[in-house]
Amino acid sequence: MIRPLTLAALAAALISTQARAQAQVNPGNAPQGRTAQPAGAVAAVNDPLFAAAAASGGLAEVNISEIGLQRTTDPELKRFSQQMVQEHTQLNSELMSLVSQKRIAVPQTIDARAQFCAESLAGLTGEEFDRCYAKAQLVVHMDSVAMFEAEAQRGLDPDMKALAAKALPKIKDHLKMIKPIAMRYEKEKPSTEGASSERHRQ
Repeated sequence: MIRPLTLAALAAALISTQARAQAQVNPGNAPQGRTAQPAGAVAAVNDPLFAAAAASGGLAEVNISEIGLQRTTDPELKRFSQQMVQEHTQLNSELMSLVSQKRIAVPQTIDARAQFCAESLAGLTGEEFDRCYAKAQLVVHMDSVAMFEAEAQRGLDPDMKALAAKALPKIKDHLKMIKPIAMRYEKEKPSTEGASSERHRQ
């Protein structure tokens, strides 16, 4: 019981902190030439911070998907993992090309939280791995959708905004794919636990 919950929290830590942070207003760090948002206006997001968060999240997504491809016993998750490796590698390449043109520094390797989560998942096997892996992918993609939506709607850099808008439908498709798989495992878990509790009471 403790391990899946812990992994879910770790999965949330992969992107959620960066995704939420990039959506906050940072008046003191606003690039020169950009005026402050008028009162009542929708707050813009910090484009370089989005780029860093998206790069970090993209690297983590490929890493965790490669683990899923190797270790999952669920055919649906295996197909999903293969698609995630291919499509997020492509998204990462497009992002890296853009940030290179704009001279924006972004992470080149996965961060400590992503590394720890990946290593924790790598220690699991069978259905326990599949359940935790599906939940981790669900959390990661929910946060990715929120992050890319924020940039697509409220980014200031037209190129970064366009990249986010282009990638968003694909990331939303990923979320639609993983959600029913993760929900299936969540529905299966209570019935198993309930049966076990019933046996203990008898």
